[in-house]
Amino acid sequence: MEVQLEAIEAESKVRIESVCKLAGKTGVEMEALTAASVAALTIYDMCKAVQKDMVIENVRLLEKTGGKSGHFKAES
Repeated sequence: MEVQLEAIEAESKVRIESVCKLAGKTGVEMEALTAASVAALTIYDMCKAVQKDMVIENVRLLEKTGGKSGHFKAES
């Protein structure tokens, strides 16, 4: 599991991306989505004293390979 954060200062945003890899036959997309969501909530918790009107949005699956459904890649 890896979680990457990128501050986009010009837009006052933080981009969060999580990557999960597994050798098993089950997908781990829910774990990746949970990791990104928890990271966003952690940032919110740390910054709420300064700005309470922050918005967490666009939590989505970007790409998945393997499993029953095969390869998926979100449109840009």
